Amino acid sequence: MTEAMLGFLAVFGLAFLRLPLAVSMTIVGFGGLALMRGWPAAMASTSQVVFETGFHYVLSVIPLFVLMGNFVARAGLARELFTAANAFVGHRRGGLAMASIIASGGFGSICGSSIATAATMSRVAYPQMKAHGYKDTLATGSIASGGTLGILIPPSTILVVYGIITETDIGKLFVAGILPGLVAIICLCLAVVFITWRDPEAGPPAERFTWAERLRAVRGIWGVGVLFLLVIGGIYGGVFTATEGAGVGAAGAFLFALLRRSLTPRVLLDILIESARTTAMLFAILIAAMVFTNFINFTSMPGDLKEFILEISPSPIMVVVVMMGIYLALGMVMEELAIVLLTIPVFFPIIVGLGFDPVWFGILIVTIVEIGLISPPVGLNLFVLNSLLSDVRLGTIYRGIWPFVVADIVRLGILIAVPSIALWLPGMMGR
Repeated sequence: MTEAMLGFLAVFGLAFLRLPLAVSMTIVGFGGLALMRGWPAAMASTSQVVFETGFHYVLSVIPLFVLMGNFVARAGLARELFTAANAFVGHRRGGLAMASIIASGGFGSICGSSIATAATMSRVAYPQMKAHGYKDTLATGSIASGGTLGILIPPSTILVVYGIITETDIGKLFVAGILPGLVAIICLCLAVVFITWRDPEAGPPAERFTWAERLRAVRGIWGVGVLFLLVIGGIYGGVFTATEGAGVGAAGAFLFALLRRSLTPRVLLDILIESARTTAMLFAILIAAMVFTNFINFTSMPGDLKEFILEISPSPIMVVVVMMGIYLALGMVMEELAIVLLTIPVFFPIIVGLGFDPVWFGILIVTIVEIGLISPPVGLNLFVLNSLLSDVRLGTIYRGIWPFVVADIVRLGILIAVPSIALWLPGMMGR
């Protein structure tokens, strides 16, 4: 237990000194193994982890889904998604804010990145809300919170990373994110309803669309539905694996962008470079996490921590609640991917030992990450909006996000209380 605690403190210390997380975890993981098992054993173990992780067939899902998201982002689908959502709800109080959340969910179903979703919707939805007199608190809060849907509604890079670390079926994780994603959209839209009920001037209604205009708007987003059904439907139906689905999705997104004439040789090169850069970052962090996990597994921390938590909360479900509380606290001061990679090796064995479904726990982890992405003071989506919307103060964004944070915490409670929301669709697979 002592060795593991010193290891965590060392990682936090190196990260505080601005050393990249991947480097910090590798140094501490390798050094810890060397001190406990000797240098030859540490070198042999670390080289094996690097080799096996780098050549893991399932890992090819990461660059393919990253590539798919980049193609979709350049194809300009976000504007059509927002227009379609606006056609149905924009005439209500706070309707444009709801439309941005719904459109973010649609965009997230073919993107998989929270930052990309928030950044794209800020360019599409914020000018519309500003033109209709929306307050900046509601406008930025809805965009930042809606952006988090990009990592819950499949495909999701966080779910891929979780699946690889815990050896959980990625296809089932993807399917498990669908219904919780719909619950998330409903909860965030209810937060908009609450805000505009308290302050009707925060989100005045926009113009009402005719049914003919609504049908035209829906026809403009056929590409999103086709890609989603092709990838997730194929995985759910057992037509192909998650890795094969990622290849189909990347190819489909490429053809779709090509048909929309949004690709030029220069744009294609930029997409490939950005995808390679993102993939390299994720691989580096993932391999480093595996090295650090290897070190943690040699210590007594997982067993000792399980006994400690059970002593505090003998009820299994209360153990999960305590864990979620720890995650919420960490999410306010740490970067979310770092939290997942550092804590999963410790918490996951406890969850499995208590008999909980790892797919359900994966959805809870992503929900926690979503809350962290919009929790002040270090919520990444908040800083993305602050950098893109130079006229909006960071303090304004902080004030506007709190109702959505509360809505997400309520959603987390619902998922803990009703696991079947996440487990029903995966349980139907293969039947």
